[in-house]
Amino acid sequence: MKKFAALLYGVLCYFIFFGTFLYAIWFVWTMDKPQLAAAWPRSILINAALLSLFAVQHSIMARQWFKRAWTRVISPVIERSTFVLFASAILLLLIRSWQAMPALIWNVDNEMAQRVLQALAAVGWLTVLISTFLIDHFDLFGLKQVWSYFRGTPYHPPAMGTPAFYKLVRHPIYTGFIIAFWSAPRMTAGHLFFAIMSTAWMLVAIQLEEHDLISFYGDAYRSYRNSVSMLMPWPKSKKAAVPSSAQ
Repeated sequence: MKKFAALLYGVLCYFIFFGTFLYAIWFVWTMDKPQLAAAWPRSILINAALLSLFAVQHSIMARQWFKRAWTRVISPVIERSTFVLFASAILLLLIRSWQAMPALIWNVDNEMAQRVLQALAAVGWLTVLISTFLIDHFDLFGLKQVWSYFRGTPYHPPAMGTPAFYKLVRHPIYTGFIIAFWSAPRMTAGHLFFAIMSTAWMLVAIQLEEHDLISFYGDAYRSYRNSVSMLMPWPKSKKAAVPSSAQ
């Protein structure tokens, strides 16, 4: 029963995440439609608080020191699923509580340009989803852990690898988000605020993540970092061999 309960919990958390992910796409896609505006100071404060809450939750719960403390309270088997559940809940709160800031920043009138930007946004979201599968989607969102526990087989974290997009940039998931957030034919003040704050947080989050990755993979990740760009596929000044995998 304990194994089944863990599996059921992990599956439930996963589907909550996936539904929230689709809802987030709709939220970003439609946030520039004409809406009634709330008072600007109040809107900025509420939206900043919501984005900060999301950023703090992600940044703290993903750190190794927090995981070590947290898994004294909950089973390590469901640690990742619980992270996913908290992240989904806060993202849902953000979407539901977001304050409209409909002042127009830019509006692309050319129909072809509109379609190009819409296509770019779709490419961004697809890049996010595909990139998760390239590095083990089901491990990233907690299903692999609970499935291994249910079957009674050892859980092994994914090895370091550089498949497809990861040969071009180190963080294609964040690249996809940035493309999706900024490819807006119609950009309102609220969308611009969301895009700026989210991009700034991602740049900080990358530094925290890479600190953890270096602690896991050591020189292999340092070599990878020196040879592959962070977000955009620019050539690096330092050349080094990119490891295909490392434990």
